Amino acid sequence: MSPLSVNGNPHIESIEPKCALPGGEVRITGRGLRPREFRRPAVQFGDVDASVVISSEQFIVARVPEGALSGNVVVATNGRRSNPQPVHVAVPIAENLHPVANPALDEEGNIYVTFSGSRGQKVPVAIYRIDDSYTAQPFVTEMMNPTGLAIGHDGSLYVSSRYDGTVYRVSRNGTMTSYAEGMGVATGIAFDKEGSLYVGDRSGTIFKIGRDRQIFVFATIEPSVAAYHLAFNDAGDLYVTGPTTSSFDAVYKVDPHGHVDVFYRGLGRPQGLAFDARGNLYVAASLNGRRGIVKLTPSGVASLAVSGQNLVGLAFAPGKSAVLVTNNGLHHLDWDIAGRRIIPAH
Repeated sequence: MSPLSVNGNPHIESIEPKCALPGGEVRITGRGLRPREFRRPAVQFGDVDASVVISSEQFIVARVPEGALSGNVVVATNGRRSNPQPVHVAVPIAENLHPVANPALDEEGNIYVTFSGSRGQKVPVAIYRIDDSYTAQPFVTEMMNPTGLAIGHDGSLYVSSRYDGTVYRVSRNGTMTSYAEGMGVATGIAFDKEGSLYVGDRSGTIFKIGRDRQIFVFATIEPSVAAYHLAFNDAGDLYVTGPTTSSFDAVYKVDPHGHVDVFYRGLGRPQGLAFDARGNLYVAASLNGRRGIVKLTPSGVASLAVSGQNLVGLAFAPGKSAVLVTNNGLHHLDWDIAGRRIIPAH
């Protein structure tokens, strides 16, 4: 019997993070987790066996298996099972897409997501609308490289195109019109409380478009090799990510006057971001080599909140849940976190 085991049984003390996508890795900490003869332990997510990446007496790194659902995780060693510990697993809701930023959710609960394509690629459907039963329907066809998405004060969907530097307004019936042009390599977009639209030109400029459509240079930031991603907090500060060639990238904070500060530095390829109702920021990024959704508290303390590969963005949904976006599909996560949703002034 291991001197660290509990009556000969393996014992789980904690699992971090407590949320994951299939394919994500979680760290199980406890006692008596390694079987005799240094064999690998068995880890189960519900009834589904997980692969064990690393195992020792006091911790295991396990990969969440395909087909796993939210529920209890147990470790089995020497014919004995541990105490169960809960893990929330995100459920796939759409695939064969190509998002490059956050999805957008309207007040009816519809989800909008892009099939962005490579630069200059014309795809049959540029934007899909997914209803509350997770049925995907083509919504926009005639657009090149749709990138950033946001719901405007009028209930319309606003979309940036990194191909032509235009922001388009798409009505609820799918009719598309040009809203603003000349935005460079237009990527991330976000509305403030007053209904002004901010657009990130990944070559280094954040534009502000007033409700009268006057365009200003709001701030300048280090260029990105991919895209800018934008989100506002309740105080009216704009937070920006933009991956560079560094593996130690920053999240920038831009105050309402356009002054830029580094809010946090140390993320790998940070992309889509969103705030919860308590002011915590969640970013699709890598932290200390682990990919997923990183939580940043208002004081700048970082932790991995969701484990998962290929994540590019997220959006909070009603009922304390979130839509998580990888580079080829969407997942729904039941999450005990209420999100902050920007509803611009009418």
